[in-house]
Amino acid sequence: MNASELLDLFRQRQSVRVYDPSKPVSEETIMRCIEAARLAPSACNAQPWKFIVINDPQIKDRMADHISGGILPMNHFTRQAPIHVVIVREPANLTSNLGQVIKNKEYPLTDIGIAAIQFCLQATAEGLGTCIVGWFDEKKVKNLLNIPKNKRAELIITLGHPKAETIRPKIRKPVDKILSFNTYS
Repeated sequence: MNASELLDLFRQRQSVRVYDPSKPVSEETIMRCIEAARLAPSACNAQPWKFIVINDPQIKDRMADHISGGILPMNHFTRQAPIHVVIVREPANLTSNLGQVIKNKEYPLTDIGIAAIQFCLQATAEGLGTCIVGWFDEKKVKNLLNIPKNKRAELIITLGHPKAETIRPKIRKPVDKILSFNTYS
């Protein structure tokens, strides 16, 4: 893959909220996406993550209830997605933890974000759609999946074949609004 092809991949990746539930996602494809996430860099090589793939339709539907319910019902599309992947924050290693204290930064959250986007980009290369979801009832998700109380379910990624293959135009701030050189301006 050359630099232009990589940039095209970034342009193709979008949050998919309409899935074709009749098209299954193969385990081999899921494993390639997991491998892409596993290869993500992390502070001090801590790899502070665990991935839970939900491919059982009954568990997935119960997950969707915990993602889309609540005071402000959102994310109803999650029921259509054939796969949900929960990223659980695991303890960082000693050097990453020390860096967190010294620099007052939560490196595991950054690390999980990098792993999530690598998962999503691999899925895009596979012709699949994803949506990274942060709005869900964490307590209910943890209960359903037997995640220990001392762990955090940080993100859920929906995965499946998009119902439409249209790439929406990306609405982004112009470069001059997000970039400066050598000083903040």
